[in-house]
Amino acid sequence: MEFFSDEALAIVVPILVYWVYSGMYMALGQSMDKYRLHPRKEEDSKNLVSKRDVVMFVLLQQLVQAAVAAVVFALTGDSSSSSTTAQDMRGGSPSSFLKLARQFAVAMAVLDGWQYAWHRYMHLNRFLYRHVHSWHHRLVVPYAFGAQYNHPAEGLLLDTLGGALAFLASGMSPRASIFFFSLCTVKGVDDHCGLWLPGNVFHLCFWNNTAYHDVHHQLRGSRFNFSLPFFVTWDKVFGTHMPYVLEERPAGGLQARPLMARAARSNGHEN
Repeated sequence: MEFFSDEALAIVVPILVYWVYSGMYMALGQSMDKYRLHPRKEEDSKNLVSKRDVVMFVLLQQLVQAAVAAVVFALTGDSSSSSTTAQDMRGGSPSSFLKLARQFAVAMAVLDGWQYAWHRYMHLNRFLYRHVHSWHHRLVVPYAFGAQYNHPAEGLLLDTLGGALAFLASGMSPRASIFFFSLCTVKGVDDHCGLWLPGNVFHLCFWNNTAYHDVHHQLRGSRFNFSLPFFVTWDKVFGTHMPYVLEERPAGGLQARPLMARAARSNGHEN
């Protein structure tokens, strides 16, 4: 007997994962200062929004996210493809894992393309940047639970609708989406955590990682590294890729220094 439906878990679990995973990073405290990309004090001195407001607007985005997910699940229902995927996951056959891997790959590609396009457009359109996307860049020094801090319109457009599109395009079941959107959540938190921890699996598997996205939050790098959340493909294709080098800061910790000249050469022009 199942106490919670797959749909309910797909709505709730990624939200719980967000707060648990980001809370783990915040709990690390001073013990991890040597791995920080910015001094701890800059979270308050450089950022333009209070942590209280960040929490409030993240919760608002997650409420909208939950409502949209509920509508999507209600409209799609228990389709035959979704039922088959859920049964495949229980079966554990090699073909079921291949099917799931294909669905994850499609969803990742769709979400990456959607978020790159809208993210870059919000930087190019002065009105949208000033009134919408600049909210996220109030976090000059990102931290874990600020990953989903956005203007409500941006949260709806980039994250919520982008996620719904990825879910529908991939044909995955609600059960599979529990794992996919939990992965997306963990990846997003990791990209904003501000820590370059040794052995971090996301740093080993993805070029689009904490340091890569930290460059985008810097003033010198804000016109580069738009790709989210998985790969750097679209930055490479459209000439917005900014390489960086990790250096030790004299006062302790690390910093991701953008390589502006190398970016200009590799992209073929000053961007």
